[in-house]
Amino acid sequence: MAALKLLVGLGNPGPKYHGTRHNVGFDLIDRLARGAGAAGFARKFEGLLAEVEIDYKRVLLLKPDTFMNLSGRSVGQAVRFHKIDPADLLVVCDDLNLPLGRLRIRKGGSDGGQKGLRDVALHLGTQEFPRLRIGIGEAGEGQAVEHVLSRFKAAERAKIDDALILASQAAAVWTSQGVDAAMNRFNGPSQ
Repeated sequence: MAALKLLVGLGNPGPKYHGTRHNVGFDLIDRLARGAGAAGFARKFEGLLAEVEIDYKRVLLLKPDTFMNLSGRSVGQAVRFHKIDPADLLVVCDDLNLPLGRLRIRKGGSDGGQKGLRDVALHLGTQEFPRLRIGIGEAGEGQAVEHVLSRFKAAERAKIDDALILASQAAAVWTSQGVDAAMNRFNGPSQ
């Protein structure tokens, strides 16, 4: 039987943060759950967990309920419980250093200042796990916190919705073909 995959979207729980730039990871998980016909999310691992099938592979979808900067607690619990190899984990998060709607997939490496990724790496004991970053546009000087917690403007919404469609496709390619195939297909300059 093929290895179980874990796809984690980072964000902040609660209606106050719904639709904010920081929650594009949650947005992608919700989109994937709807697309795969998930029965719903259950509370587990200090988060919301659903099991779906993507391209004939068994995939767990997780939205940590621990707030962005403490996401590693939830992810670490799920990884240890299901004995998931870091290569079979994909963490999806926002990136304010990428242009709005741009995707970037990496096998591992630095957190690039993204505190959710930093906490996941801390709890896993490695930075070598795949991640999918979704560009939310750059913040003005000294405006990072306000920017990530703001909602997309009407003019930006269509672009981020298109990015979430592409990110859904990237997640499916990662699930069925691996991180290299996803990087080759979705890291292009036109994305």
